[in-house]
Amino acid sequence: MSESVRKGMPQRLLRLLSLLQARREWSGAELTGRLGVSARTLRRDVERLRDLDYQVEGTPGIAGGYRLASGNDLPPLLLDDDEAVAIALGLVTVTGVQESALRALAKLERVLPARLRPRLAAVRDTTSAVAHPAAPASADPSVLGMLAAHRRDRVVTDFDYRDRSGAVRSRRVEPHHLVSHGGHWYLIAHDTARDDWRTFRTDRIIGPRATHGRFTPRELPAPDPAAHLVRTFAAATYLHTTRITVRMPAADLRARVHGPFPGWIDPLGPDTCLVRISTDSVDLACQYALAVLALGAEFDLDAPPGVADRLRALGARLGHGADRFAGRRGER
Repeated sequence: MSESVRKGMPQRLLRLLSLLQARREWSGAELTGRLGVSARTLRRDVERLRDLDYQVEGTPGIAGGYRLASGNDLPPLLLDDDEAVAIALGLVTVTGVQESALRALAKLERVLPARLRPRLAAVRDTTSAVAHPAAPASADPSVLGMLAAHRRDRVVTDFDYRDRSGAVRSRRVEPHHLVSHGGHWYLIAHDTARDDWRTFRTDRIIGPRATHGRFTPRELPAPDPAAHLVRTFAAATYLHTTRITVRMPAADLRARVHGPFPGWIDPLGPDTCLVRISTDSVDLACQYALAVLALGAEFDLDAPPGVADRLRALGARLGHGADRFAGRRGER
């Protein structure tokens, strides 16, 4: 959209276009309420958008509404400066779909107004992200896009899922949210067969497909999807579960342990907390246990044999090698 065309559009029209881009479909009553206009003014604004080649479809009747249809020709992209930079940052730092993201960034530069292209190029050339060591080689953008579309359209979804043991089973879910965490993308969904919430790693989802069923979105038992995912990981029980009672306030311990944590920290009193660590890897169980023990507080350790034996052996080696550190105090 040229600068002259953009400046000639009233703010209300820009607001209407933004609303239509944000959701698949709006009722006429919702749009008039959001914009603070009459139904007649809304119809007139919709016609103005159509004159600018935006394909706004309408459905008649009392429950009728409007939606922005997909067309063969994409109208000029409507972004302000901050939105353009935010999209560029997201494309540069996105997890698991870097190749597709870079192609999208190149296309974005071509369709934006000339004044924004230098800023976009600066973001592209001066921004990078450290890949998570556990990140898969790539996430399938088509799978992510399909799951997101099914959530938007409230479509009950079938797919085959490969679990940690390699077994593949059919699942039917109501998609709720996609969350990136620890180098992977996860789908949070309500499993219709189990009548409960489940979390699926998207790189293990095979052949997602829409059914004829529709659903009303349910409320998550957490403040937001990211919190729900973290709680799910913390509550899960894996092969190696270690419990550490630490003489330290829970809030202090949370503040001093950094990064993703495969467990939870539960206060037992004002000056004591219980740390639960659960993972399928002995290496990870020991690493996270050591991160807690290294804080220097008094503790009681309850660990499975594989974890306890390794920590005990490490303690013995450190004890025998204590003289190695005697002359290094104060060094930086």
